[in-house]
Amino acid sequence: MTRAELISNLGTIARSGTTNFVEALKSGNINLIGQFGVGFYSTFLAGRKVQVISKSPDDAEHIWESEAASEYTIRRAEQPQLTRGTQLTIFLKEEALEYLKEDKL
Repeated sequence: MTRAELISNLGTIARSGTTNFVEALKSGNINLIGQFGVGFYSTFLAGRKVQVISKSPDDAEHIWESEAASEYTIRRAEQPQLTRGTQLTIFLKEEALEYLKEDKL
């Protein structure tokens, strides 16, 4: 994705559904998928941070990061890693490390 596509595809969701998502998450309501249009943001049920590295043939490589789904940052990669495509990394919460076990997924 280009920088503009990261903002459009991921950033718009963060701004539009985040408040309701975070409130529901804090209240312990785990039936969230599909409620706020934030399927991607369900990663924060187990993750403390999400990083998306993306390289479009039409733009430089950019890194989109968000913690707790409350806000995000986008920066140009200083040392590009991808020739093309998108890499998603979920940094798991301590209490979600059990999901690293193959039999738990």
